[in-house]
Amino acid sequence: MAGRARERRKQLARNSSSGEQQSVRVLKVGERVRHILSELLARGEAHDDTLSATSVSVTEVRMSPDLRQAKVYVKPLLGAEEDAVVKALQVNTAFFQKEVAKRLGLKFAPKLQFRGDETFDEAGRIDRLLNDPRVRRDLGDE
Repeated sequence: MAGRARERRKQLARNSSSGEQQSVRVLKVGERVRHILSELLARGEAHDDTLSATSVSVTEVRMSPDLRQAKVYVKPLLGAEEDAVVKALQVNTAFFQKEVAKRLGLKFAPKLQFRGDETFDEAGRIDRLLNDPRVRRDLGDE
């Protein structure tokens, strides 16, 4: 009886910490995928004219909890056409997935979904709003 209760307490302890450990693992894997993709793009390993002519920054990778899906947010540098870069990345998804799988060493390779990162545009919009004379007046700034 005592052995069974002890085993049950161990199982409950494992289950209670698994959520936090899972989220840390998801973040770590996402960061590793971001580094791998950044390295591949910096070295120009994808044989694509659009990607080799543009510097692309991988700003964030959001992994699903089961690590099978990855949303990859990218931003082309120097004002390049974001839509063309995202389209080129989508065309070369199979290459990137294969390379990530090879370098990551997970049981399953995450399916990559490339998207343009709009956080910089949103930050610029908020900055413009805060610098608007009417808003500055309401905030008490002269």
